[in-house]
Amino acid sequence: MDPSTTAGISTGAASGTGIRTRFGTATGAGVRPDSGVSITEQYLARYEKAAAGVSDPAGLLPVTGAQRRFLLARRLAPGGRPDVVPLFFAFPRGTVDLERLRAAAGHLAAAHPALRTRSDVLRGAPVQRLGAPTAQVDRVTPHPGESAAAALRRTLLEWTAEGPPFRLFLADAHEAAERHGAVHGSGTADTPGAPGSQDGTAPGPAVPEAGAVEILALALDHAVCDEQSLGRISADLADAYEQRLGPGDVPPHRAAEEAAGYREAVQLQLEAEKRASRPESLTYWARRIAPAGGAAGPAPGSHPARQAPAAQQPRPTGALQTRLPIRAEDGRATAFPVLLGACGNVARALYETDVPERTPLLGYPWGGRPPAAPPVLGCFLNTVVHPATACGPDDLTTTWWDDLDHADTPFDEVVRAARSAAVPWTGRLDGLLTFEDLHRRPPLRLGGVAGREVHIDGRPLQAPFAVSVSYGTDLLVRMAWDRDAVPDGRAHDAFAGLTAELSGEPAGDGRTRTPAGGAAPVG
Repeated sequence: MDPSTTAGISTGAASGTGIRTRFGTATGAGVRPDSGVSITEQYLARYEKAAAGVSDPAGLLPVTGAQRRFLLARRLAPGGRPDVVPLFFAFPRGTVDLERLRAAAGHLAAAHPALRTRSDVLRGAPVQRLGAPTAQVDRVTPHPGESAAAALRRTLLEWTAEGPPFRLFLADAHEAAERHGAVHGSGTADTPGAPGSQDGTAPGPAVPEAGAVEILALALDHAVCDEQSLGRISADLADAYEQRLGPGDVPPHRAAEEAAGYREAVQLQLEAEKRASRPESLTYWARRIAPAGGAAGPAPGSHPARQAPAAQQPRPTGALQTRLPIRAEDGRATAFPVLLGACGNVARALYETDVPERTPLLGYPWGGRPPAAPPVLGCFLNTVVHPATACGPDDLTTTWWDDLDHADTPFDEVVRAARSAAVPWTGRLDGLLTFEDLHRRPPLRLGGVAGREVHIDGRPLQAPFAVSVSYGTDLLVRMAWDRDAVPDGRAHDAFAGLTAELSGEPAGDGRTRTPAGGAAPVG
């Protein structure tokens, strides 16, 4: 998978901390680096022991490395909230037939095993269980004075792990506020906590006047989806809605074939992760991360005393976005090493004032199903770590290609490798970069009406800052930051430098960008 807006996969309290959970073992520092057994092998041995003698072996599967990380992150998150991947679509009011949508969503859950899995812990081992096909489809009613965007944001924050991993929520946009700072049209996908505001230089289309639209949130637990999955879900949901299909329209033989294909894909993924956890890969990552120095320090300008307790709302975020043209004769801005280098410059700009001796560590999603795996829905990705050292574009590109040769090494193995090299890194990432090629995902169509994709600001961030780039007819560049961790002015300056670098313009171009979330505009 290319880097995608399925990111937000870094937790800020990631695996590798040595924290013991109900999983029964520690990942990271708790595993002896000289044991000769990879974390994946240890997990599979524990899984096989736990699964021996279960009454329904066909309904039980192991979890991939990415799922293992998400489940640990869930247990460390306030309230045990899963990492959720939402997409938002604005339709003309009255377009969506809720019962028809509920049937179509149930059809997808019946057809795709990943959408009916439930995470569990069996005798100390994280597992996934296949359950009955169900999807949650609800209408959300905003509270008095609450916008549709705020109502949907609140609903997603109330997500509990007990329900189905595939949920849809529909809310009427009934206030003029929908046209300002909360919802913005863009024609792209968003990420959990990713940027979603528009700036003063390239405004996106506004949501129409009050009462004219309804906003549909299509949301999934990140443990069951990646970018490739999002594209197929959008297409399959549209087809099922158009054909008025429901759960009962999935033949038993197809359901069995899909379940077998999902099991095969998970097993092949775990085999690939075992191969990628060999000593030579761990040595490579230890060498890559060692120059980063000590453990990730406090975020720039952070206020440790202001860490919110579990009962409080997520920390406040700021957001900026702009659009850049794509020139037919120059694909430079869409070359991933260029984006990675520009994001590294952002990280150094944010951190160098407070911790100049540190090399920031960025994360980006990469990977996909193993070559022989069936093309099933699911979570088949990894977080690749990038030490954001200052270097020229040729050196960065060469190093990036070397990293990709080891990109299947599970994140928790990378953390363990770093700690074995005496780098006291907990797995905390300083920033995230995601990239999505919009040509790979069709717009959601319901009843012959194409939904216009919009963004909703203010969702939780999984790192002090996140940069998201969407490639369509132009380049949509977005940045969000934790306002308790990153000063607004420094974030604005870093974003101006980022967009200038990607557009080839001088950083001091004099343009003013107006942020969302209450951040002060650039002077």
